[in-house]
Amino acid sequence: MAEIAGSAQGMAAITTADGRPLAVALRHAERVKRWKAFFLVLPLLLFLGVTFLYPIALMLFRSVENPVVADNLPRTLAALESWDGEDLPDEAVFAALAADLGEARENKTFGRLATRVNQELSGTRTMIMRTARRVARFEAPFKEAVTAAHPRWSQLETWAAIARLGDRYTPIQYLAAMDLGYDVQGNIVAQPESRQIYRNLFLRTFWMSLVVTLACLVLGYPIAYLLASLQARYANLLMILVLLPFWTSLLVRTTSWIVLLQTQGVLNDLLVWLGIIGDDQRFQMIFNAQGTVVAMTQILLPFMILPLYSVMKTIPQSYMRAAQSLGAPRFYAYWRVYVPNTLPGIGAGCLLVFILAIGYYITPALVGGEDGQMISNLIAFHMQKSLNWSLAAALGGILLAGVIALYWLYNRLVGVERLKLG
Repeated sequence: MAEIAGSAQGMAAITTADGRPLAVALRHAERVKRWKAFFLVLPLLLFLGVTFLYPIALMLFRSVENPVVADNLPRTLAALESWDGEDLPDEAVFAALAADLGEARENKTFGRLATRVNQELSGTRTMIMRTARRVARFEAPFKEAVTAAHPRWSQLETWAAIARLGDRYTPIQYLAAMDLGYDVQGNIVAQPESRQIYRNLFLRTFWMSLVVTLACLVLGYPIAYLLASLQARYANLLMILVLLPFWTSLLVRTTSWIVLLQTQGVLNDLLVWLGIIGDDQRFQMIFNAQGTVVAMTQILLPFMILPLYSVMKTIPQSYMRAAQSLGAPRFYAYWRVYVPNTLPGIGAGCLLVFILAIGYYITPALVGGEDGQMISNLIAFHMQKSLNWSLAAALGGILLAGVIALYWLYNRLVGVERLKLG
C-alpha cells in the first residue's frame, strides 16, 4: 500500500509542459477522447433514432391511442359515467348523444366516428351515419327519436361498446389482435370461432418462418462448409453464385418462382416430360404454403450462408487433424470438434433468417394464395384497405414482442456475446 501511495504521489508531482499535474492532464485527455468518439457516432445515433426508434415508438403509441370517440362524443361519455350497464341509458344520455352527433355533423367528423365504432362492433356504421343525418330534426324526448332512427340504439351492446371506446388510451386493439374482446358486462371473452383470424395467422407465420429457417440451415451449412474448405479461387467463384441473387430484384425472383412452380409451369412440364406424373396429375405447388416456403427459402438462403461462412473461415483445419490423430473417426471429430465451433454462425444465421421471415410481405402476397398468407399481409391490409392503423400497429407490436422474446431466449441458451455476423 505504501508503494502504491508513493507512486500516486510521484505521478501527481510530475507535471506537463504547461505546468499541469500529469494525472489531471491524462484525465482531461481521456475525457476529450470520449467526447470525440461520441460526436463521431452522433450522426449514426441520430439516424437510428429518426429512422428506427422513433417509428417503433410511434407504432406502439398508435396501438393504444384511441381518441376518435372521446373527441366526438364528449357529452355522451360524461353522461354515461353514471350508467350501470344493466338497462338502456336515461334521457340525458340520449340528449347528449344528439348534441354530440349534431356537432360532429357540422365538423364533418361523424364518418370517422362511425368507422371507429364499426371496427369494435360490426354493423354500427350505418346506425351512426343515419342518425347523424337526421339529428337536426330530433326533438325531445330524444330517447324515442334516437331509437326510432335505428333499432340498434336499443341494444345494450351498442352503448357498452361506446363506453369502452371512450378511453383515449386502451389495450383494446391488442385484445382484438389476439381474437379477444369484451362482452356487455365488460369481461374479456374470446371472439366467435367464425371471427378468429389473428391467432391462427400468428401461429402460421411463426411455423412457416421456423420451417424456412431450418430449411436454410440444412441447405446452407454444407455450402458454407464447402466455401470455407475450397481453395481461394474456387471459393470466390462459388461466393459469386451465392451473392448473385442479391443482384436481382426481389420482385423478379418471386415472380420467377410463379413461372417455375405453377401447374403449367416449368417444373410440372419437366415431370410430365420425364413420365414421372401424368398430364392430369400435375402438382399444385404455387399459391399455397408450400410454394411460399420454397420461394422464401431460396431468397433467404444467402443470409444463412454468409454468417456460417464467416465463422467457419476462422476455424483452423488443424483442429480436425488433431482430433483424428488422437483416434477420433472423421465424422465423430467433425461432430464433436468442428460443429461446436460453428454455433455462433448457426445462431446468427438462424436469428437473421427467422426475423426476416416473420416480417416478409412480397413473397407471401404473390405466391402464398389463401394458405400461404402471413401476418405481414394482414398488417398491410389494415394499413392500406381497412385503414385501421391502430389494429395494424397492435399486430406489429405483438410481432415485435415475439422477436424480442426470441432474442432473449437465444441470449439465455447460447449467449448473445457468441453471436457473430461476420
